[in-house]
Amino acid sequence: MYILFPGRHHLLTAFQFEYIKNLINTGFKNIKNVEGNIISDKQPIDGIIFAVTSANHSGTKRNPIPFYLRAMMVHEFCSEFDVPSYVYGIDDVGILNDFASYTLKQIKHQSEYNINLTPDNTFVVCSTPVLHMYQKLGFTILPAELIDIKTWEYQTNLPWEVVDQIVNNDNGLDDKNLSGTIHHSSRKIWTTYSLYQKVRNILSDPIIGDDGDITASRDYNTYVRQMDEIAEIKYKETSPYIIPGRVGDIGCAVGSWIKQASENPKLRESDFYGIEVARQLFDICNQRKHNGEFSNPNVFFSQKNAVSDLVFEKESMHTIHTSSLTHEIESYGDREDLLRFIKNRCEELISGGVWINRDVIGPENGEREVLMLLNKEDGENEDPYKKCTTKEAFKDYLDRMSTFTRFLRFASDFRKEEHDTISYSIKTFNDKDYISIKLKDATEFMLTKDYTDNWLSEMHERFCFWSLEDWKKELDKAGFQVDENTRAYTNPWIEENRFKNKVQLFDTTLRPLESPYTNALIIARKV
Repeated sequence: MYILFPGRHHLLTAFQFEYIKNLINTGFKNIKNVEGNIISDKQPIDGIIFAVTSANHSGTKRNPIPFYLRAMMVHEFCSEFDVPSYVYGIDDVGILNDFASYTLKQIKHQSEYNINLTPDNTFVVCSTPVLHMYQKLGFTILPAELIDIKTWEYQTNLPWEVVDQIVNNDNGLDDKNLSGTIHHSSRKIWTTYSLYQKVRNILSDPIIGDDGDITASRDYNTYVRQMDEIAEIKYKETSPYIIPGRVGDIGCAVGSWIKQASENPKLRESDFYGIEVARQLFDICNQRKHNGEFSNPNVFFSQKNAVSDLVFEKESMHTIHTSSLTHEIESYGDREDLLRFIKNRCEELISGGVWINRDVIGPENGEREVLMLLNKEDGENEDPYKKCTTKEAFKDYLDRMSTFTRFLRFASDFRKEEHDTISYSIKTFNDKDYISIKLKDATEFMLTKDYTDNWLSEMHERFCFWSLEDWKKELDKAGFQVDENTRAYTNPWIEENRFKNKVQLFDTTLRPLESPYTNALIIARKV
């Protein structure tokens, strides 16, 4: 008989070791299954199969440790058993009701068809609701920590609960409450590879979701396409300020900016480091590297979070580039996260090194009241609060709206979950309805209103939190000197295609105002 032990296996416990050791020593005889029935016959052990799930994930809250380290833990764990042991990585494939069958097929395939696990030759060790999938296939379940399947009562902490205990105390693995809990194989790997601080940073991060993304509502097909389309524009704008040497791109998305930079002959001796926290985008970066899409061979990608900690060694970088990132830190984290991010970048740069930051920008004097005239004739003016059952239907509904009606929907949706909504009133002059609103909130709408394909995601993001002068003050505090080429500007394409004949701004006396700035290029040099 085989023992199949599925799980993410970020840590293995002393209890698990003793439990499996007992299975081997007894040959399963007099062992209770999950229903409480006793197995009466002794049976030979052919091997222990560890199915390490989410093997393609790392650096996320659900899966902070990469597969290769989890596999090393399992290998160390099994070294004291005198039966064969096998480790197979099972990739995450999203929601799959029959994931158990998928796991069994993967093991069969990866073992070159030498291991075919069936209910007749395998017992499954599982103490979580995952066991139901194997029960449906007819497997006998051995409950390990689980005492009662009806109440889900456990006789000891599950491994993931132990991980939580480790990261939620200042002593890490040495906390006295963990004495005798962690198997020495896991303790060895956690200690050797300094996993305590790494896992703690990931699990405590306020911005990143469980699967390593900032927002669960982003359409990555659209996002990737947009990144590639504007890469050349971004690079041309930022390239004059790049200092050759060690060049980092934080929030590198699909590596488009690095791809442009790697083709520049002036940077042929440089090394490029792409940092991306979103798992889907990080995977694409590595695939593009495997495809040979980068001219410079010295291109390296890492999945890290640049908010909670440094991502480069102190005083090691000549250039750091970020684009459309700082507003996400402000939006999904808080002000302290953004200030920490700025401080980290300053620490990573050499003296005289440069941080090139390209992002949206808020207006100066953004708290003042303005009047906004919105076109009512460029679309429909039906129910602005209608609910749609699919994303496609919702996008179509938004696209058919007039600019005026889309604003009403915007005002209803914008940062509702964050309790950071906007206030406005409607005032009528000369038979025209004007929106009376703060300038920064009017600008928020003007910059966001056309993202109908990612509307639900964009409604979490605040663009206009700092003006250019605010940025200069904070950079100066952090130890940067702002270059004279730093500027805020209005993108002419956006003004022509998204503002013209749709939105007009006026002061409270109905004097016309210029269009707000849409972007800023901030060149900050470490003093």
